[in-house]
Amino acid sequence: MTLRTTLVDVDELAAMPVGAVLVVDCRFELMAPGSGQRDVAKGERDYRAGHIPGAVYASLDRELSDLSRQAEGLGRHPLPLESAFSEVLSRWGWRPGLQVVCYDAAGGSLAAARLWWLLRLAGVGEAAVLDGGYPAWVAAGKPVEAGEVTREPGQMAVHFDASQYLVDHAGLLGAPERLLLDARAAPRYRGEVEPIDRVGGHVPGALNRPFAENLAADGRFKPADALRQEFLALLGSHAPTDVVHMCGSGVTACHNLLAMEHAGLPGSRLYAPSWSGWVSDPARPVATG
Repeated sequence: MTLRTTLVDVDELAAMPVGAVLVVDCRFELMAPGSGQRDVAKGERDYRAGHIPGAVYASLDRELSDLSRQAEGLGRHPLPLESAFSEVLSRWGWRPGLQVVCYDAAGGSLAAARLWWLLRLAGVGEAAVLDGGYPAWVAAGKPVEAGEVTREPGQMAVHFDASQYLVDHAGLLGAPERLLLDARAAPRYRGEVEPIDRVGGHVPGALNRPFAENLAADGRFKPADALRQEFLALLGSHAPTDVVHMCGSGVTACHNLLAMEHAGLPGSRLYAPSWSGWVSDPARPVATG
C-alpha cells in the first residue's frame, strides 16, 4: 500500500486493508466544545452516533491541545506536551509505518489538519487528511458504524521537532524577513469583527489567506496546481521556508500548511499561539484594515 502524506480520497481510504490504517475522527465545533462528563462536545456526540468504521475519536480540546497552558500566553489552543501526545498515540495503537487518516466535518479545515500537522511535528510522515471529510464519505454511500472504538494500545514515545516546524513569539518578532500568512476570515483579519479574542485586527505585516480559499465548492481541496499558483502569487519573492502560518489559535492555520504541502511547497512553519497568543500581551502592536 502506498502511504499518503497529504490528502486521501474516499475511495482510496475505503480500499485500504483493515489493520493497515489508523482512522481518526476529529469532528469538533468551536462554539459547542462541551465542558465535562455531562456536557459532551457536539463533535464527540456526532462521532458516537456514526463514524467511519474503526475510527477512534480525537478531541481538539483534550488530545490535540493542552488547555491548561492558556495562561502561559500560548493562545486558546496551546499545543500538547510531547509526552501527552505520545500517550494519545499509544492509546490509539499507532506504530511507525502505520498509515494515519484524519477527518472532520469540513474538509479538514478544523481539527483534522491540526492532527495531521501535530503528527508531522512528531516525526510521523505517513499521515493524510480525508479530502471532503465525513460528508464526502457519507455522500459516497460508504459504511458507517456507531458507538466507540477501542484499539489495542501500544507504547510509543515521540519527540517534537520545534526548530523545523514552529515559530514562537520571539522568533516571530526577531525575523522580519519571514512572510506571515493569517488563515482567519477577512473581516476578523481586518479587525471589523472579533467574536472570540480580546481585540480584532492582525499582526502588522501579515497577509491574509483565509483557509476556506483552499477548498472548492464541493468541500474538497482545489487541485494541487491551482493551490500552487495561488500561494506563489502570495509568496512573491519569498521561499516556502520563509512562510509562517497563523490564525486565531493555531488550528485552521494548519489547513494552509496542508494546502502548501499538497501544492508541492513544503517547509513553512506554524506560529502556534497565533492571534489569541499575540494579543495576550497588550504591548504587542495590532494592525487593522
